[in-house]
Amino acid sequence: MKSDAAEIRASRLRHPPYPRWAFLVASAFGIGRLRPAPGTWGSLAAVLIWWGLSPMIPPRLQPGALVSLIAIAVVLGVPAATRVSRATGVTDPQHVVIDELAGQWTTLLLAPVSWKTLLTGFILFRGFDILKPPPVRQLERLRAGFGIVADDLGAGVYALIGMQLLLHFKLLSP
Repeated sequence: MKSDAAEIRASRLRHPPYPRWAFLVASAFGIGRLRPAPGTWGSLAAVLIWWGLSPMIPPRLQPGALVSLIAIAVVLGVPAATRVSRATGVTDPQHVVIDELAGQWTTLLLAPVSWKTLLTGFILFRGFDILKPPPVRQLERLRAGFGIVADDLGAGVYALIGMQLLLHFKLLSP
């Protein structure tokens, strides 16, 4: 016989306590349900999306296009992550990966698109997102969806700086 808590959990899986749009946005259309390491899958999705879109965008317009993608992820992601977080009672639910997309795109913002820069950006972002150097960890303390998204944007800024240093000092060639 199932316990009451187990029954509630099972019911929430069948009928999540948040709107479907919030799940779709927060999980990047279900990518956040991939295992293991949903954050890594979210970052990989961001890299693959940019790899697929960038050939259709002239290089001079690519930074603006990435800023637009980041803005969309933040504007939609913060309320979606807030709804999911509050409904589940979990501060930063693992299946919320819209923040990884925003952070990963921040990393790639000023880099030319090549397999080397995409791979390097992926590694840099994942490293900073996992380590969360100051003040990135403190950004998690912001309320609800703001904290969920802000810490990944902070990790993205660190990775962006790292990427630009590698490119500037010719330690990474596009």
